Amino acid sequence: MTDSTRQRVSIVEATAVDAELVEAFASLVPQLSSSAVPPSRENLQEIVGAPCNTVLLARAHDGGHIVGTLTLAVFRIPTGVRAWIEDVVVSPAARGQGVGEQLTRHALEIARAKGARTVELTSRASRETANALYRRIGFKQRETNVYRYSFED
Repeated sequence: MTDSTRQRVSIVEATAVDAELVEAFASLVPQLSSSAVPPSRENLQEIVGAPCNTVLLARAHDGGHIVGTLTLAVFRIPTGVRAWIEDVVVSPAARGQGVGEQLTRHALEIARAKGARTVELTSRASRETANALYRRIGFKQRETNVYRYSFED
């Protein structure tokens, strides 16, 4: 990707929840899943305030509005420090301009600094562009089964 196709953004950590953050998540979360309900202000305060979470925001240089987000969870378990990237989403207007890559690379730096040896993420096969991005960055597809237990079934 050339500099001319990259959107100029600043990657910052969310440290407080305000109306702009609530509005950004309300706009971005439905793009991840049609069944997902955007988090409330209270939910976002819990997410941003959790010591294991880092919520990254991509802010456009042309006015500073939020064009993408990623949540990184880093936590200790008996076998070491684990890191998971969750809910990476970029606004349609900023897609294909390197925003997702910038968010992901920033999350990798944070995970390494916190002692993680690996970082995990999942991505639906239908998200071809996202999967190509993760492979380009250096993620390797694992041979594993992913299981989900639903309390709603």
